Amino acid sequence: MLDVYADFAENFMAIPVLKGLKSENERFAGALETFCIEALMQDGKALQAGTSHFLGQNFAKAFDVKFASKEGKLEHVWATSWGVSTRLVGALIMAHSDDNGLVLPPKLAPIQTVIVPIYKTEDQRKVVFEKAAEIKKLLKGLGIRVKFDDRDTHKPGWKFNEYEFKGVPVRIAIGPRDVENGTVEIARRDLLKKDIVATDQLVQRVPELLDDIQDTLFQRALTFREENTRKADSWEEFVHILDDKGGFILAHWDGTAETEQKIKDETKATIRCIPLGDKKEPGKCVYTGKPSEGRVVFARAY
Repeated sequence: MLDVYADFAENFMAIPVLKGLKSENERFAGALETFCIEALMQDGKALQAGTSHFLGQNFAKAFDVKFASKEGKLEHVWATSWGVSTRLVGALIMAHSDDNGLVLPPKLAPIQTVIVPIYKTEDQRKVVFEKAAEIKKLLKGLGIRVKFDDRDTHKPGWKFNEYEFKGVPVRIAIGPRDVENGTVEIARRDLLKKDIVATDQLVQRVPELLDDIQDTLFQRALTFREENTRKADSWEEFVHILDDKGGFILAHWDGTAETEQKIKDETKATIRCIPLGDKKEPGKCVYTGKPSEGRVVFARAY
């Protein structure tokens, strides 16, 4: 299930995640093991984006849940517990959005492309609406979630701001001159850039643009995480990074719950995960100086 979480987070939400095990202190109460995906938000704090727990037989014994074995005996079940929650909505907002509002990855955006008509007279309105309806039908035929905003109660500028605020990935504006020239104006939400594109190129351009926005959001978040993941080899360095820079800290830990709790009490930083598949790297615990088998991921978190 952890792989399912990671696939969804990275390939749909465009959020890179670390897969790992929780320490005993951070483990789900009553579980034998807790696996997690950890994401880094734009303010340098970590977010536990999803967990999958191996419960052993603890809950089965507490609630007397049994099964008949092939020998015909009743035994307590071995249980797992998994599921991501609405915290992923928070992750999506915090990982990508800016001061102008939401920035949604195209694969998850309810509206992937919005068409905003621009006109002054009734004659212009008819011409623009006819062309806009054609474009909508064209894009819809490609499987794109498209909306044609034909409301006459709001001006184009108001609509531009509304869809920017809502994070719609692509905005198409079309006016009388565009119809004459066979062009439209395309704006991408992630980079806040605009281009003039020929109408007959939309079939190719819009799908390419949506793919590019999806990839750009992921790469931007990945670059941010890489730039904000640092190693600390001393307590002074650990505290300095936490207070002045934030992000993920790769540091040695002696493996005891006592040390982990002391670090949390003094800095509010917790072990976000013990990365899966990492090679052993012997060292000394940043807090106690005792032997450590490998680095773990620390951060302040939500």
